[in-house]
Amino acid sequence: MAGSGGEALPAAERRELDRLREGRLPEGWEDVLFGFKRRALAEGSAESGIKLSADIVEALCDAIPELLPGAPDLEGATQHKRRLAPFTAADHGGRYIHYGIREHAMGAMLNGMAAHGGVVPVGVTYLVFSDYMRPTLRLAAMMGLPVSFVFSHDSIGIGRNGPTHQPVEYLAALRAIPNMLVLRPADAAEAAECWEIALAHRSGPCCLIFARQPLPPVRGEPMHSERGDASENRSHRGAYVLAEAEGGARRTSILATGSEVAVALAARDLLQAEGVPTAVVSMPCWELFEQQGRAYRDAVIGEGTVRVAVEAAVRQGWDRYIGPDGGFVGMSGFGASGAEDELFTYFGITPAQVAAAVRERL
Repeated sequence: MAGSGGEALPAAERRELDRLREGRLPEGWEDVLFGFKRRALAEGSAESGIKLSADIVEALCDAIPELLPGAPDLEGATQHKRRLAPFTAADHGGRYIHYGIREHAMGAMLNGMAAHGGVVPVGVTYLVFSDYMRPTLRLAAMMGLPVSFVFSHDSIGIGRNGPTHQPVEYLAALRAIPNMLVLRPADAAEAAECWEIALAHRSGPCCLIFARQPLPPVRGEPMHSERGDASENRSHRGAYVLAEAEGGARRTSILATGSEVAVALAARDLLQAEGVPTAVVSMPCWELFEQQGRAYRDAVIGEGTVRVAVEAAVRQGWDRYIGPDGGFVGMSGFGASGAEDELFTYFGITPAQVAAAVRERL
């Protein structure tokens, strides 16, 4: 291997080119995520879901020189540009691509970069605009391309944009695509874990789904090991018991993803206070959960218990986990214009409604 003048490349540059050609990420890139998660667990503050992703990507750009994020004229709303210089015809050293208002073109370019290799492409837009990218999402899955599609504004909790921008049916649509991981984290800790999963996944694309509104911390485990709780990726099996039942054998399981995990935990508090041993299961990635053994899946969802799911989306797909007699608290129609807190109350996606759905089935 030689440089442009025919001279041999230095050994360090040759190793770096080999790494890029083979699609291997730099050593130690996970440490960025461990550190982010460790700080998040220590601080315990609520932060906008899409801002959490932006914070993570900004840190990862220093650790992964080939990481190349971009968005279709949504830099302000998705916040993933930050200090990154744009990649342009005049400056190929830029680290951010302005795609213009062209989600489909962005998806095609992401796929092309992943197919070529040497680049880790990331595209960011609103979840409701994923329909513009449907052909490119399907092709990425068919071709097994390691593309990270990042979607924000994931539910009715987006403020006053109204039902046209509230993607109640889109999670179900994305989960229907074979060979696609759909990851919807509940807080900062899960956000870091889902990014670790996405970047390590090399046999297909991932959709990372983030809320616009603040996500309160739902993980409060004590620190352990030299890296603290950050050393364990609890999301890597797709679902896990976030809070086990107390005061006796589990009688009910509340299953949730994303921002609704906090709703599930508050409902658990109501039921536990009534003497109903209740567990909460966080399910950031159904596809990974389906890859686990039957014993693990039954133990997590609580086979034989009353099961209620809560997600600010349509019910489609949830019956496989809650069963025909299970309860669902979510959306059965389109959203409305209003403040996010008011909308969740208006549509009954509240701890009280989840607890009521459990009581109806006990």
